[in-house]
Amino acid sequence: MGQFHWEPQPEAWAIVKDMISGFLARCEQASTLADRMKHETGTRFIDWVDSIEAPIGENVQERLEKAGYVLQAQGADRVWRHPGAILPPILASRGPIVRVTIKVENVADFVAAHTISNDHVIQGEPWSQYRRVPVYYGDNAELWAAERHGYKGFDVGQPDPAKSVLTLRHYESLRRRARDLGDEERSFARANALVDAAIADLGVDLACDLFFFAEREYWGRRNRAAQMQKARQDRLGLGWANHDHHTFRSSRRYFRRVVALLEKMGFDCRERFYAGEEAGWGAQVLEQPTCGFTVFADVDMSPEEVAGDFAHDILPERNELGTVGIWCGLHGESVLQAGMHHLECVFDFDTLRDQLNAAGVGTLTPFTNFPFLRQQFTDGERWKVDPKRVEILREAGLITPTQAHDFLLSGAIGSHLENLERNDGYKGFNQHGVSDIISRTDPRKQQPVISA
Repeated sequence: MGQFHWEPQPEAWAIVKDMISGFLARCEQASTLADRMKHETGTRFIDWVDSIEAPIGENVQERLEKAGYVLQAQGADRVWRHPGAILPPILASRGPIVRVTIKVENVADFVAAHTISNDHVIQGEPWSQYRRVPVYYGDNAELWAAERHGYKGFDVGQPDPAKSVLTLRHYESLRRRARDLGDEERSFARANALVDAAIADLGVDLACDLFFFAEREYWGRRNRAAQMQKARQDRLGLGWANHDHHTFRSSRRYFRRVVALLEKMGFDCRERFYAGEEAGWGAQVLEQPTCGFTVFADVDMSPEEVAGDFAHDILPERNELGTVGIWCGLHGESVLQAGMHHLECVFDFDTLRDQLNAAGVGTLTPFTNFPFLRQQFTDGERWKVDPKRVEILREAGLITPTQAHDFLLSGAIGSHLENLERNDGYKGFNQHGVSDIISRTDPRKQQPVISA
C-alpha cells in the first residue's frame, strides 16, 4: 500500500496560504466573511476554498510544480492539482484578477444568507451539477461561491430541465428510502435498486452525490451536536460543504455488501487500516475522486485477515464481537438502519472545541494531536436500543445479562460529530489514534445513565 503513504506538503500549503492571504487583503468583504466563519462556525476560510484562479507566470508555475502540483489540461483552462494533498486546484487566469471560489452546499442558500442582490446572477440552473455566483469584489479580487454535485470541472453546463427533474426525484427517493425492511438482505437490495436507478438516469457521480447528501441528512437528524453545528453553518449559507470523510460501520457478514455498494458509486479502495490483535478492528478507506468523498468503512477483523483482501473476501462470523460488531448488533448496519457512525468535517480545532463546550456540547480527549492533523469526537449521542436486538445478543452469549440490562435501561452510544483540523495539505489519517478512539467508544465500556 506504499502508493497511499501520505506526507505533509508544507511547500504547497504555503503557496495556497500566501495566495489566500493576499486575496483577503485585497477584498475587504471576503476578509469579513473569513472572520465570521471563524467566530460564528469555528471554521477557517482556507478550508472552504474550492479553487483559486490567479495570474500564473513562469516563476509561479515553477514554484507550484516544485511543490508537487501537476498541470492538467481541462478544456481551455490550465489547472494545477496536487495528487498527494488536500489542497484546492489552482487555475491560470486570463487577466490580472484573482478569483477565489468557496464551496457551499447550495449557492441559493448562500446568497440568501448574505442578502446578495439579484444583480449577482447565479450561473447554472437549479439542480445542475455545477453552479456558481459572484459574491464580493475588491481590488482586482473577486470572491465567488460554487456548489458541486458529482462534477470537478469549471464549465457551467447547458440547461437540462428534464435532468433537473430526474435529479430531484432520485434525491427524494434516496432521502426517504426504507432502511429497515425487517431483513438485511431485502434492505440491501432496496438500497442497491435505488442507487442503480439513479445511476441509470443520472450517471455514477451525480447519483453518488445525492446518496451522500441523504446520508448526511439522516445522520444529522439523530445527533444533537450535528444539528447545532449545521445550524451555525447554515446561518452563513455554507451547509456541510466542509466535510472531510464519512464513517460507516458494518458487521462482518455484510462488509462486502457495503464495499460493493460504494464501488458501484465510483469509490476506489485506498489504504487499509489494522491496529493489531488487541484492537480487533480494521478499516478500508475508499475515495470517490470526482465527488471528492472519502469513506472510512469499519469492521471487526482478525490479525490473519489483514494480509488478504478483506474488502472483497467473505468474512466468516465469529463467536465474539469487537467494538464495531457490537455497535452494529445494537443499532444495525450504518448504510441501513443506523446511519453513519460519524461525519468528520474540517474546522479550526481549538475554536470549534471551545465554542461547542460553551454551548453545552462536550468533547472527548483528542485522539490525534499532530501539527498537521488534529482529531476529536464530540460526546457520543446515546440512542435507545431495540429490545429484540439486545435479546439476540444476550441469547448468543455476545453480551452479558448485566450489559443487556444496562443497554435496555440507558441505550448505547450511537454517533458523534468529529472535529478535525488539517494543515500542510495532509491527506492521511493517524492509525494509532483511530484505534484508540474506537476502543474508547465501545458501547460496553460506557457507564449506564442513572436517573435521579
